[in-house]
Amino acid sequence: MRKIYVSAITLIFFSFTMLLVASCKKDGFLTATTTTNLTQQTVFKDSANAEGFLANIYASAAFSMMPSRFVYAPGGANVVCGGLDAACDESEVSHLFSTAALAFATGSVNAINVKPGTGYDDAYNTCYTQIRAVNQLFANIATVPLKPANKTSMLAEARFLRAWYYFILLEHYGGVPLVGNNLYTYTQPISAKRNTFDETVTYIVSQCDSAAAQLPITQSGLTYGRASKGACMALKARVLLYAASPLFNNPSPGSFNGNKTPQDLATSADIKALVGYPSYDANRWKLAENAAAAVIGLNAYSLSTDSTNIAGYGEVGAFQELFTKRVNSEYIFQYMQSGSNTYLEGLFQPPSRTGANGAFPYQDMVDAFPMKNGLPITDPNSGYDPTNPYANRDPRLKYSITYDQSLMGNRTPNGQIAGYSPVNIYLNNVGGVLSGGTDAVYQGTPTGYYNNKMLDPNAISEGFFNTSQRCLPLIRYAEMYLDYAEARNEVDGPVDSVYKAVEAIRQRAGLSPYQLPTGLSKDQMRTYIQNERRVELAYEGHRFFDVRRWVIADQAENFVAKGMEVDRTNGTPTYKIFDVRTHIFNTKMYLWPFPQTEIGKGLGLIQNPGY
Repeated sequence: MRKIYVSAITLIFFSFTMLLVASCKKDGFLTATTTTNLTQQTVFKDSANAEGFLANIYASAAFSMMPSRFVYAPGGANVVCGGLDAACDESEVSHLFSTAALAFATGSVNAINVKPGTGYDDAYNTCYTQIRAVNQLFANIATVPLKPANKTSMLAEARFLRAWYYFILLEHYGGVPLVGNNLYTYTQPISAKRNTFDETVTYIVSQCDSAAAQLPITQSGLTYGRASKGACMALKARVLLYAASPLFNNPSPGSFNGNKTPQDLATSADIKALVGYPSYDANRWKLAENAAAAVIGLNAYSLSTDSTNIAGYGEVGAFQELFTKRVNSEYIFQYMQSGSNTYLEGLFQPPSRTGANGAFPYQDMVDAFPMKNGLPITDPNSGYDPTNPYANRDPRLKYSITYDQSLMGNRTPNGQIAGYSPVNIYLNNVGGVLSGGTDAVYQGTPTGYYNNKMLDPNAISEGFFNTSQRCLPLIRYAEMYLDYAEARNEVDGPVDSVYKAVEAIRQRAGLSPYQLPTGLSKDQMRTYIQNERRVELAYEGHRFFDVRRWVIADQAENFVAKGMEVDRTNGTPTYKIFDVRTHIFNTKMYLWPFPQTEIGKGLGLIQNPGY
């Protein structure tokens, strides 16, 4: 009998959704959340309800960031346009609605069109709403009928979640208002004065340290999915890596590799301090290195390498199987979806499998994956064949992107899988006109590709029997290896431990040989690490922020995105790369604008430079 893992968080969340919607209205930080006395008594005078209140903060911590991290659906789940993947060089939006993704892709984002109801302000409003919910819990915990030890754990988890929300704000905006434990009401004056970037980083790190001291290293059983010491330490490592990066810790005032940053647009020293550190400090890289090394040193996590053959796919794929496991050794903090789901399949499977509402990968993303021998496709020794472009590639390519003739399960009338067949994205010449089926390029996909990252090959969109037990990664162990490698390389260059960290990722991916070239310089190793992050963490919400913190978005996001047309008219396929969209990036877009509706309240919130 198959064991089904369902966390306490998932169970509580569904039990208390209606109650908690009433007690936590999502109107943003500067509009106080109203909670009636009856609701407070209902929630905080009962231990189960108080647990449910915390569970709702968990659900929002993951689900509310799903629009930013994975997908954004304005007007309902049936109109999906893409998330941060479609706002950068990973994917094309699927529908031309006014979404944050499209605005960033076209360079049209501004403080006026960032307003409630558009999805642009999800990070700002959601984060401060949930920070206030955490503060409500702190203010009322004394009345909750729980043992002191349980209260301590509950508050530690809430403190981690508050740190999580502040990090989301930090990566979007830089320094933000820190409200501490304060709960504002309509009768109290509210200051929205921004804290400096330094103060914001210091606060998040302190919250992580404080929570980590009160939590177990990992969570398991009914508490699987809750914050742990490991999650606190991993979030700290991510925060410090961002803080050390050139966007915020710029060693070249005036420009970095010729690219300007928001600090260069700032009109005063005070504003410069809001969007980064006033001066460069190389030791920040050392702090990031130590934090990532501490997570690795816990010996509590490992790269998921156990694998079995997946029907229809042939090759053993530990990387793919990782994302189908609800419980695995690699997830440090994860979004606990319901026990059975086909959410991602409904978004990203092709139309013939009743999907294709999500964003569509670019050829540029496909080209980032090396050959199976580990060499970039641009290397003349790689063996890359443009007339057979998907042969002998990094296995992560087919586990991340569906291309012409990729295998996928056949859906039967009763909603189950009966065998596997290729996805036909190709075109044929019929009467002088190139045409194809429902999955074909220009028909089902504007780029010639579909997203396959984190999809379960045994699940079917809208299926009842063939569902997935997965949860979705918000922090996973592979990131810690890459965080460590990046920071250590900046401190000491490509020493042995840097090689080992990157090669561990490549070995699990199935590259053969997986070893990096010997004798790399610091700059060369940096390039390898950056591309390794691009392919290993593709479509997990990292790329959008990575190209910004590295200050390479001027190049990475000022480009003409490409797609692939496959023509099989004469039996032998021919491959033609075509233009999909011109992406536009300018300096102000290194950070998000605060909504003008919040700036206009006159409460001291300073806008980011350039907006």
